[in-house]
Amino acid sequence: MRIRLDISYDGSHFRGWARQPHQRTVQGTIEGAIARVLGGEPRLVVAGRTDAGVHATGQVAHLDVDDAQSARLASTRRRSGQEQEQGDGVAALARRIRGVLGAYPDVAVTRTSLAPDGFDARFSAVWRRYEYRVADDRVPYDPLERHRTTVVRGELDVAAMDAAAAALRGLHDFAAYCKPREEATTIRTLLDFGWVRTEAGVLVATIRADAFCHSMVRALVGGCVAVGQGRLSGDDLVRIRDDLARVPEVKVLAARGLTLTEVGYPADDLLGQRAVQTRARRDLDVD
Repeated sequence: MRIRLDISYDGSHFRGWARQPHQRTVQGTIEGAIARVLGGEPRLVVAGRTDAGVHATGQVAHLDVDDAQSARLASTRRRSGQEQEQGDGVAALARRIRGVLGAYPDVAVTRTSLAPDGFDARFSAVWRRYEYRVADDRVPYDPLERHRTTVVRGELDVAAMDAAAAALRGLHDFAAYCKPREEATTIRTLLDFGWVRTEAGVLVATIRADAFCHSMVRALVGGCVAVGQGRLSGDDLVRIRDDLARVPEVKVLAARGLTLTEVGYPADDLLGQRAVQTRARRDLDVD
């Protein structure tokens, strides 16, 4: 049986998503909680492996449970003492995990559900959406927002930043905005990228792509901030992209401002087909 988990977390005190020896990670924390509930050695497959300090409100993972774990799910009873249906036991898993994590945890499994046939949290996904928050000199410093907002000096030109972001959309090689990984592709389809200034004055970037390579979002945001400061132009960002080489003028901004907000999936009857196609492409690209 495969279970889908919807997950949120404050990444400030995690060393990223992926399990690492002797490090506190999101994956390790959730898997530890699941092991206490279901036993065994649970292993999560995630839609997007976020870096240290990156947050999530819409992370997705899946978990395959063995017969013994399924039996422990099925043995869960309602408070009234009646046996639960299988789906009820799965739905209750999120609450049971939260109970293990304790009061006010910095990670939460917000929902657990039976995964549709063919669902793969990573390979069935068709896009990921992130949000990045920046506060410039127009915004009074807010200590309550310090864990999810990056502060920059000066007053940024949000219109210029939005125009520069729009010019980067489409299918391109984003090697200039990625940390290289040996033999991994840097070709991505940037579906949406834009900036707005909220009523509170904070600048928010929304960026969506079929997938992202390492540090891509934070580098693209850093390039746009340079445009907002007048240090680069939108044409410069396009030229840098097309030159396929990283440059010192484009800074990779801090992880604190970045949040994974949503993962998109196709209709249920297309989940398996999408997973097969994506896995084949990743194997070909060694990514």
